[in-house]
Amino acid sequence: MNNVLSAVNLTKIFTEVGQRIVVLENVNFAVQVREMIAIIGASGVGKTTLLQLLGGLDKPTSGEVNVGGVSFSGMSEKAKGELRNRDLGFVYQFHHLLPEFNALENVCLPLLIRGVAPKKALEKARFYIEQVELQQRFYHRVGELSGGERQRIAIARALVTEPKCVLADEPTGNLDEVTAGHVSDLLLRLNTSLGTSFVIVTHNKLLASRMQRTWVLANKQLRDEKNQ
Repeated sequence: MNNVLSAVNLTKIFTEVGQRIVVLENVNFAVQVREMIAIIGASGVGKTTLLQLLGGLDKPTSGEVNVGGVSFSGMSEKAKGELRNRDLGFVYQFHHLLPEFNALENVCLPLLIRGVAPKKALEKARFYIEQVELQQRFYHRVGELSGGERQRIAIARALVTEPKCVLADEPTGNLDEVTAGHVSDLLLRLNTSLGTSFVIVTHNKLLASRMQRTWVLANKQLRDEKNQ
């Protein structure tokens, strides 16, 4: 099996007011091509910290994260940014769309940052907005979109660079039950149609149950639920 993302002996320790707090200890984890994984666990156990480490947004105390066989260890911040932009997509509980831009412009941004020509960026942005079935909202600004529509545009933005893996932190956590179900359906459909791998941190038991694998974060360790 080919891993698109892996963590090897990942440990994260914070020091607060002279106190040493071990959040993650020797975590080993791998995501395969086209795989959908849920990470569940109680609030405050370190799920978001783990996602930030997997995305190269934070540095581990020890261990390493590999994306497509390339390690974040020793990379400059610029090189990390380039690797993230090329191989990873991010979806958050709050969409983080820019309100001064319309949906199409928001989805274009990662490609423009990469240096893609504006015409090509627009073409790809249109395609991925169509994939989330919001082509009727191309020119609507963020304030004109519903919560579910904003999250779907955020998903299109995460996919527009055609990443190997999308890291999603509570992507349905800020949505009502019906809209959350629609977003869950969308993620599964996109995994099938585009072959993108997803790692989804969630408290949504229904969403977690629909993933191919569920990992549980507890007591500083990450374990495959079926091996509990």
